[in-house]
Amino acid sequence: MRIAIHHSKISYSERWISYCKENQIPFKIVNCYDSDIVRQLDDCDALMWHHYHMSQRDILFAKQLLYSLEMAGKVVFPDFRTGWHFDDKLGQKYLLEAINAPLVPSHVFYTINEAKKWADNTFYPKVFKLRRGSASSNVRLVRSRAVAHQLINKAFGKGFEQYDAWHGLKERWRLFKSGKVSCMEVLEGFARLVYPIPYTRVLGKERGYAYFQDFIPDNTHDIRVNFVADKCFATRRGVRPGDFRASGSWIVDLDVSHIPKEAIKIAFEVSSKLKLQTAAFDFVLHNDKPLIVEVSYGFGFPEGLFKQGFWDSSLTYHPGEFNPFGWIVEDVISSIKAKKDKTITLQ
Repeated sequence: MRIAIHHSKISYSERWISYCKENQIPFKIVNCYDSDIVRQLDDCDALMWHHYHMSQRDILFAKQLLYSLEMAGKVVFPDFRTGWHFDDKLGQKYLLEAINAPLVPSHVFYTINEAKKWADNTFYPKVFKLRRGSASSNVRLVRSRAVAHQLINKAFGKGFEQYDAWHGLKERWRLFKSGKVSCMEVLEGFARLVYPIPYTRVLGKERGYAYFQDFIPDNTHDIRVNFVADKCFATRRGVRPGDFRASGSWIVDLDVSHIPKEAIKIAFEVSSKLKLQTAAFDFVLHNDKPLIVEVSYGFGFPEGLFKQGFWDSSLTYHPGEFNPFGWIVEDVISSIKAKKDKTITLQ
């Protein structure tokens, strides 16, 4: 048995490699950008690639490579069920509605007339989103019909840039003032006003649809529940000052007593129903009931996150430190063994 790992600085790969070394798990580092990557994997049973939604190269082919290998019989992370819907909020809308998951009511339109008719007859505020984007980028609070019409006209007209450079600069400045990013990162934000991020040129503008979610008021935090290999861990994230958005705020509450048990239960149920390897669910509360805002296959890790314990599938809480990256590796190994056992049984 051997696991192939694509190594990248902006990924989980360093932690996977460390875990494999510490536990004497056979692995080799590969470069998924090589044209002969499929041949490189001939002596491997699995490929692990934490691909990045803001990499122009990853966007072009990461999913296609992973799913091709999966169809050929190799174990991959993330697999199709885990990764196809990321980074695509429209795909997530249909997926979560199809299994009757508790999703924040969401509305999508593919013609300007349908969108405006809905905007004329709905109540406000609403939340306007693009299908792509993380850390609350491309998310706006719409307080009136007039603003909704402006956004709809743009959505079906010149479209939206994939990366809002002004928003990015403002976020960097906010984080710089709180001591969470460096002066150099602020300067990089200024540079992006002139030089777009390369992935935006690959994807082009977002246009041809309008996507809104209901605004759920009175949430000072959202709840991030991370599912990994039949275990969950969670945090709360505070909303930005004078804002309604929590994702990417870097305002983190690690006190697990603040996590609603119902959110943990929903994360386990949805992950089980969809047969996911990993998932990161964002919840808000409506009348104390958790509703899913969106979901990712990957999770961030603020300082201290892996020291406050986790829940198992029986909703039993286990205090203390843990290693979710090791869980991912072990889950891949279990899948490799299951495939080999099945092959032996069929023979």
